[in-house]
Amino acid sequence: MLPVTIGLRKEMLPLFYRGENGDAALAPVAHLAVHSLYKAGANEITMVVGRDVEAVLRYFTPDAAVLRRHANQTERLVETIALHEMLSRIRFTWVIQNKPLGFGHALLSAAPTVGHEPFLLHAADAMLLEKEQGTVLRMMAALRDKENASVVLFVRSVDNPKRYGVVTGVPGGKFEGHSYLKVKAMEEKPEHPKSSWAATALYAFGDEIFGALKEFHSMHPGELEVTSGISHLISRGHKVLAIQCNPAREKWLSVGSPEGYFRALNKTYEKATRSSP
Repeated sequence: MLPVTIGLRKEMLPLFYRGENGDAALAPVAHLAVHSLYKAGANEITMVVGRDVEAVLRYFTPDAAVLRRHANQTERLVETIALHEMLSRIRFTWVIQNKPLGFGHALLSAAPTVGHEPFLLHAADAMLLEKEQGTVLRMMAALRDKENASVVLFVRSVDNPKRYGVVTGVPGGKFEGHSYLKVKAMEEKPEHPKSSWAATALYAFGDEIFGALKEFHSMHPGELEVTSGISHLISRGHKVLAIQCNPAREKWLSVGSPEGYFRALNKTYEKATRSSP
C-alpha cells in the first residue's frame, strides 16, 4: 500500500457504510471495527497503536469544536453526532506498541489492561461485511462460553492459503446456523497447506492466550504472531474452535493491498446503497 501508507495508516482508510439517514457515508476501517465490537456488546475497548497515535486518538475522541464549526449546516453533523454518541458509551484504554513486533506482540501488549476476562479481538485493517454488524462476534463469544473454549476463530475458505494462518480440524457441529471445526492444528503461511481454511482477524479468547504467547515468545524471540500462541494452546490440549464463514451471509474485506482495498470499496458501497439493508 506504499506510498499512501507513509502518511495515512491502513486502518484509517475510508470505506462506505449506510449512514443514519440511509445514504452512503464514509468512515475509517478502524471506526467500522470499533462499531462491530460495540454492536457485539463491548463497552470497554483497548486500542493498541504504534506510530501516528495522535491521529487515531484524535479521531476516537469526541470533539465539540467540530460541532460548533458546522452548527449552521446541521446536515453535515448527522454522522459525527452518531460517532460521538457511540464513543460516549465506550471506555477506551490506549496501549502503545513501541516497535512493530507482530500481531501477537500487539495482543500481548494489551494483557495488563484486559486482565483475566474473556475478550474479543478485531484487527483494525479489515472488516466483516454482514447483514448486521457485530452478529458474528456475538456468536463467537457465545460459542466460546458454551463450549468453554480457550479460542474461537472465524475462518473462510481461500484459494491461496499459503498467505494466511491455516487451520485444520474435524467437524464440530452447528451453532446459530454456522458450521464450526474442532481445530487440531494451525500454521502461519504454510508452504504446504493442509486445508483451505484461513483465519480472519476476528477472535474470541479466554485469558489463556496471554500465557501461551509469553511462553512461546520466551522460546522463540522475535516477531510474535497470534497464530503461534494459538498453536501453543493446541499443543497443550486446550479447546480451539473455528466458526466457518458462510459466503451467503458474510464476506471478509481487507485493505492490505490495492486490489483488496478496491474490492472493499466496491462491496461496502454496494451494501450502503442497496435499496434494503
